[in-house]
Amino acid sequence: MKKRILSLLLAGTMALSMASVAAAEDKGGKLVIWTLADDLKSFAEHYNEQNPDVEIETVVIAPADYLTKIQSAMRGKAKEPDIIVAEPQMLDTMYEAGYLEDLNQEPYNAQQYADNMVDYVWQAGQDADGIQRAISYQITPAAIFYRRDIAEKVFGTEDPEVIGEKFKDYDTVLETGQTLKDAGYKVFASDSEMQFFSGNSAWVQDGKLTIDDDRFAYMDLCVSLYQNDMTAYVASWSTPWYQAMGGAVPVIDSSANVWDEAEMEEAAESGNTTEVFAFGLPSWGVLTMRDHVGELAGKWGVCAGPSYGFSGGTFIGINALSENKELAWDFIEFVTTNEDTLDWWIEESEGDVVSWIPTIEKHKDDVNEIYGGQKLYEFFLEQAEGIDYSMVTKYDKTINDAWGAAITSIKTEEMTKEEALNVFYDTVQSTYPEIEIER
Repeated sequence: MKKRILSLLLAGTMALSMASVAAAEDKGGKLVIWTLADDLKSFAEHYNEQNPDVEIETVVIAPADYLTKIQSAMRGKAKEPDIIVAEPQMLDTMYEAGYLEDLNQEPYNAQQYADNMVDYVWQAGQDADGIQRAISYQITPAAIFYRRDIAEKVFGTEDPEVIGEKFKDYDTVLETGQTLKDAGYKVFASDSEMQFFSGNSAWVQDGKLTIDDDRFAYMDLCVSLYQNDMTAYVASWSTPWYQAMGGAVPVIDSSANVWDEAEMEEAAESGNTTEVFAFGLPSWGVLTMRDHVGELAGKWGVCAGPSYGFSGGTFIGINALSENKELAWDFIEFVTTNEDTLDWWIEESEGDVVSWIPTIEKHKDDVNEIYGGQKLYEFFLEQAEGIDYSMVTKYDKTINDAWGAAITSIKTEEMTKEEALNVFYDTVQSTYPEIEIER
């Protein structure tokens, strides 16, 4: 990819010129967008500023309900929404069902933009036949977000390259966790912070369930972190998990229910606190943490994890039955390929990482003061280059959840490893009887 970047400036300029001309044309009509997150509401408002005669209705649907609502609408031959979005694990289902328009054909000619997009994002937007059906405006590679001040105290340096070595593999993560524990800190808030780095192969290959050694190593890591008191015992996305981004959290034991507000208040009143060193998050964690670090702004850094990984991302396509396809395409171009828009989004979002390479290159020397003045766009582009999208399948959400449940059963000693694995196999088999499973 790095060789390719050198040849992009002219292509990027031409693409920007084409997109700018399209955006300058007078437009009218109505566009209906169904989305999973608020980002597209912001993009729609920005589009309206330049195209005031276009009426846009943006409907934000909870992720848990989204795919079901799309399927219901499309099975009913609905012509709206005009624009459909999807997270990566939903894309194959939508491709196979024929919900999304072929963007390679006239008048879209999406392939003109291929060389300017980060590889894995472009690949994700293609169906099994290589037809482009969706494009994302962002990349979401995973990283370790760590406390620079704690790193300096415990390891004598806050340098991202050096701290990245502390997370280079699971055995080293446990050593790092023990060092931090001995110094009075917790390596992670929860024991699932490394979930975005687990697995070096697809869960399902050639119709067979595949569990590589890295999956089992991740399982053992989670159990060890939990049973050896290296985490703050809080669940991801719980209130104390967010609180740990901004400083000390109450000391609780493994039996505590972090979703019980009264129990957490009682723990806080004890006065016993601990501080968390690191979180494992995709690049959108920059935004999540921005809103919760409080007085610790400037004291966080970002480094590589033990492998390449990613999670999430909003992929945008056109309803194959829409009657407003050209207007929908104009909006998609505006969001994903227009450099003026992407410059605006970088500023508006305060750190989201776009998928348009010329824009990332343009901002590669931008520093983020919340993260100690680190150049994050350059870092995340490097991480994105290592992502292997072939590991993503439509089965991932269910199988990952079942694997997580097995880990919980083992770490809490509710089940033996053998018992938990049998329940895992049973869950996968009952959900996807077409998958071949070797126990």
